[in-house]
Amino acid sequence: MRYTPARIDALRALLQAPLPGHARFLALSGYPRPDPKAIAGLRPPPRESAVLALIYPREDALHTLLMRRPTYAGVHSGQVSFPGGRREPQDGGTDETAKREFFEETGATNTTIELLGPLSQVYIPPSRSLVTPYVGFAPTLGALRPDPHEVDALIEAPLQRLLEPDVLK
Repeated sequence: MRYTPARIDALRALLQAPLPGHARFLALSGYPRPDPKAIAGLRPPPRESAVLALIYPREDALHTLLMRRPTYAGVHSGQVSFPGGRREPQDGGTDETAKREFFEETGATNTTIELLGPLSQVYIPPSRSLVTPYVGFAPTLGALRPDPHEVDALIEAPLQRLLEPDVLK
């Protein structure tokens, strides 16, 4: 997928429209998850978390940054994910959580990330986390210094490849 400012403008506009929500997530993912009403009734309530799907141009193609977590004694050991984590008391909202965690985990020096909008929340049962994914854009990625305690490897992925049917499955 080639980078053009018009493409980012179109994505920004789409993210301002109503989101497809839980049913669409289930249809795409194939993973059963409780619906939002059931999640709201959990006791104790799930932990608020956020991730950032940062889109940026690399060689005229749009890319996103994924990370592989290190091996450790936890439920997300070795998993590939978007940078993100739990909301902290100092975060004003999950949008701030997404950006803070992105910078902490990747060590990115670029501070010009524009949040284009949120996606539908996803409940992650093993960690009891209610995750708000955000889509962001940066005109350049800049230097990265991943935190070795939280990141085993950073993975630059062409967005076009991630949208292909065999990857979505």
